[in-house]
Amino acid sequence: MRRLIRDLRANLLLPLLILLIPWGQEALDQLLFAGRWNLPMEPGGSVLGVFTAPFSHAGWGHLLGNSLIFVPLSWLVLLKSRKDYLAVWLGVYAMAIPVWLWWPRGSHGLSGVVYGLLGYLLCIGWLEKRTSSILLSVVVLVSYGGILPSLLPIFSPVGVSWIGHASGFIGGILAAAAVAREST
Repeated sequence: MRRLIRDLRANLLLPLLILLIPWGQEALDQLLFAGRWNLPMEPGGSVLGVFTAPFSHAGWGHLLGNSLIFVPLSWLVLLKSRKDYLAVWLGVYAMAIPVWLWWPRGSHGLSGVVYGLLGYLLCIGWLEKRTSSILLSVVVLVSYGGILPSLLPIFSPVGVSWIGHASGFIGGILAAAAVAREST
């Protein structure tokens, strides 16, 4: 029982600890660089941008919006396991590489990871076909399905990287497929 409580506490803290990185970066950006220090994934830029982009935002509003969705979706994936959570991050990063290589504009923010978590959560129930996983997918669809249209360019505001959303979503689906295949 003690181990279960310790694991639950760790899973609740993990997304909050991850958020310390972008919130710290944004604080430094605003305090020292007047909002001009971003770490985006840019075409022709360093591969380091692929790894720093989720932790860089275009201001407090951008960061807050991503954080408010990132935390609950992270907790829902962590209900399954930390291994699944890591799989989503790896899937998102794997799908960011083609965007970095071939997409003509840069992007940054946690929204790619948010959509990766969403893609994983929506697909895992269908792939695992377990009652608990199906219920999780349905709850997520009802709760967060309203953000799915922004996967398409016609529903994304100007300046919002729909390709970052879509690539993250695909990364989450790939993570769900890998996790489901491993568990069978």
